[in-house]
Amino acid sequence: MEPLPLVTAAEYVDGFRIRVVFNDGLDSIVDFEDWLSGPMFEPLRSPEFFKRFFVEAGTITWPNGADIAPEALHERASATSAV
Repeated sequence: MEPLPLVTAAEYVDGFRIRVVFNDGLDSIVDFEDWLSGPMFEPLRSPEFFKRFFVEAGTITWPNGADIAPEALHERASATSAV
């Protein structure tokens, strides 16, 4: 059984893109823009609010409680690195 991927570091890049580093060494830039819909994620469409993310419990989280499952982030990061 593979260990759960966890975010260990994150850094704002530009727009809605964040450089994400995982506990397995994967390091990739992830574009979050297509995740930013629905009531919980609507505030993140503001660039200033989007930049207020932090790493908590192995994923990227925002002050309003929005987050993305680390498995989904890892999947997207893996696809981005393969390009």
